[in-house]
Amino acid sequence: MQQSSPPLDGGAGVIDVEQAEAALVEHYPRLVRLAYLVLPPGLGRNRRVLTAHSLTQRALPRGRTATAPPALPAQRGTAPRTGDPGYAYVRLRVLRSALDAGRPLRRAAWPRRAQLPPLLPQVWGLRLFPKSGGADELALDQRLSALSGPARAAYVLRGLEHLDGSAVRTVLTAAGCADEEAAAALSEADAAGAQYDLLLSPEFDPCSLHARPTDLMRRRQHAKAALAGAAALLVCGALLGLPGEGWSPDGAAAPPYARNPAGQAALNPASLTRVAPAAWQSSARTDFSVWPARGSLTGDSALLRRALAVWARPGESVQVSATPGTPAGAPPGPAQLLYAGELDQARIVLFYDGLRIVRYAEPQQGTSGAALDFARVDGASAAQSGAVVLDRSDGNVRYLTAPWVVRAAVRDLLAPSAAARPLSRTKDGVTAPFPSPALAPAGRPCTGWNALALTDATHTRYATDLGELVPAHLTAGPPAAQREAKPADWAATACSLAAARSHGVGAVNSWEYARQRLPESNGTARWVCTRAETWRGGGPRTLALFLAPGARSAAVAAKSQGAPACGKRVPRVLAGVRWKSRGGNWYLIAAGSEEVTSVRAAGSTVSGNLLAVRVARSAAVELSGVAAGGIAVSPLR
Repeated sequence: MQQSSPPLDGGAGVIDVEQAEAALVEHYPRLVRLAYLVLPPGLGRNRRVLTAHSLTQRALPRGRTATAPPALPAQRGTAPRTGDPGYAYVRLRVLRSALDAGRPLRRAAWPRRAQLPPLLPQVWGLRLFPKSGGADELALDQRLSALSGPARAAYVLRGLEHLDGSAVRTVLTAAGCADEEAAAALSEADAAGAQYDLLLSPEFDPCSLHARPTDLMRRRQHAKAALAGAAALLVCGALLGLPGEGWSPDGAAAPPYARNPAGQAALNPASLTRVAPAAWQSSARTDFSVWPARGSLTGDSALLRRALAVWARPGESVQVSATPGTPAGAPPGPAQLLYAGELDQARIVLFYDGLRIVRYAEPQQGTSGAALDFARVDGASAAQSGAVVLDRSDGNVRYLTAPWVVRAAVRDLLAPSAAARPLSRTKDGVTAPFPSPALAPAGRPCTGWNALALTDATHTRYATDLGELVPAHLTAGPPAAQREAKPADWAATACSLAAARSHGVGAVNSWEYARQRLPESNGTARWVCTRAETWRGGGPRTLALFLAPGARSAAVAAKSQGAPACGKRVPRVLAGVRWKSRGGNWYLIAAGSEEVTSVRAAGSTVSGNLLAVRVARSAAVELSGVAAGGIAVSPLR
C-alpha cells in the first residue's frame, strides 16, 4: 500500500500532464542531479543513481491535470525556469520524493514508495556511479553526508537552483517540511560552506556514469550453490562410497583468489617492489619501471594494505575510473610502489604493475569516499614517463615528476613568445599546483592552454593534461620524422587538444602539411594535421585544421576517429573547407600533403596538392585526390 503525498499548497494555476512532461524532458539531467544530491548518501552510489532516475521519472501528475505549486519571485540566474510552472511542479515532486526516501521507516505506517528500492529503472549485473572528482568534490560530498535531508535540499536549492532564503523555505514547506524544520534546515545548510559551483561537477552527475560489474565470484557461487543444493541428495551416497576425499567440483583449478599464494603476495605491502633511488642512472630502460618509491608514507603498511585491498576488491563506495582500453582488475602479482604521501587533504598512493599506473586516494580522516583510478601505460617511452598526475583540485593539477627531471616549468602554448614560468618541486618531485586545461569548464572560450615543460640532462619535453593520470606527450613534424614539440608548433592549434580529453591519449602530434596562397590576394593560409595516438593502439583522433591569414587559432576543417591518415602507416592527408574572400566570394579551398599529386572537386582537377575553386555557399561538392603511383586519396572525414 502506497501512502499518498500531501497536496501542493497555494497554487493558483493548473498544470496539465503535457506541460509537466515537457518540463521534465527538457530539464531531466538537472532534476536527476537534484534528486541524487538530496538522497541520503547511506543508500550507496549505485542505488542513489537508480533511485534518482526513478524519482524523476515518477514526477508527472497522476491525472491529466494538477495544481501548480506556489509561485516564487524571480531568482538570479534562473530566468528560463522561474516562470515555468511545469518545471516548478516536477521539481517539487522530485524534491518531496527525495526527502521521503531519507525519512526513517515507522512500524505503525506503511512505507512511502520513495523509501523502497526502485522498481524501474533496474540494471542487472552492473554497478553504476558518476565520474570521479577531485579532493574538493570529495570534501563537499562528506559535508553533505553530515547534513539532514532537508538541509541537503536547502543547500542544493541555493546552489543548483540559485534560490534565496525565502524561496528555499517556501519550496521546503511545499515539499512537506514544517516551518520550523525548513528554517532549521536553511541555517544548517548555510553553515556547510558555500561551494555551490562544485554541485555542477561530474562527481554529482548521475546522467554521466561509469559501469563496473558486481561481485562476479559471489554471483557465480550463488548459481553453483543452487545447483549443488538440488543435486546434493542424488550424489551424497556415491560420494560417501568413494575412497579418500571424493571428487573435487573444480578439478585441478587453483583456490579462489583470496587463498591463492600469488594473490596473497600481491596484497601484502611487504611484497611491493621498491626501486633504489639511483637505479635509473644505470638502467638500460628509462620508464616507470625505474621510478623509486617516494613520499612521506611509503612506510605506512596500514595505508598500503588498504590501497592494495581496494585495488583487488573495490567496494560499492569506491569511485573507480579507468581510461578507455584499460583493464580495472586486481594486481596480477606484487606491484611496484611509486609514491605514498599526503597531499591536499588526502592520502595518495601510486602503483605500477608493468601495464598500468594505479592511483588510490582516500580522505585524511577515514576511508569513506576513496577513489581508485587506472591508466594504461604499457610501452611508455622516456618522454611519456616524465610525470604522473597526483591530484586535481580548484582547477589546478599537481604532478609527481620522474627522477631524471632536473627542471619543471609551465608554458602557455597560445603565447609561445612568453617566458616559461618556473614550477617549484618538493624533494620528492611533487610540483606546485598550476591551472589545468583539462579542468576548464565546458563552453568557456579557449584563451590559454598550459603545458608542462620537463627538462632532463639532454631534452626539454612538453606534455599537457587531458584529464587522465599520465599527461599526453606533445610532438611536431611529419609522421615519419616527429620531433619534440616547441610552443610555437602548437600556438594556433593548442585549443584543438580539447577534442582528445579523457580518450586514453598517450601522445599528440602537430604537422603543418601545407601552405596555400588564397585567391584574390587574400594572403597565405596554413594547413595543420593533429593526430592523438592512444595507449591502446586503436581509435586515434585526427583533425585537419585550417588557419586563415591573421587568425589567432585554427578552424577544424575535418575530423576522424580511427582513420590511418596523418599517421605513420599512411603519412598523407587531404582536407577541404569552404572559405569566403574579403570580396564576398565563396571558394572551396583544399590542400593535401606533398604525396598528393592531383586534387579534384566541383568539376575541376589541378595538378599538385592545392586547389581553390569558386563554388556556391550551399553547393554539394565531392573532394578527392591522387597520390604518386595512382593511389586514390580520400579527404579526411
